[in-house]
Amino acid sequence: MEFLSAKETAQEWGISLRRVQKLCEQNRIHGVQRLGKIWLIPKEANRPSDMRYTVSKDQERNGKA
Repeated sequence: MEFLSAKETAQEWGISLRRVQKLCEQNRIHGVQRLGKIWLIPKEANRPSDMRYTVSKDQERNGKA
């Protein structure tokens, strides 16, 4: 299994590093692991939906809303 750092994941998902760290702390990313001070996020992990909205921005972009 391949892993990405929180910084790499933030760049890939287009969100802030701090937001990725908070998602990891809240166990909202499936398969996330902590190694010392580093978060290891599986490369295949999906970005969790933003709970602040009833329709996620990903769904809106894909026309599923």
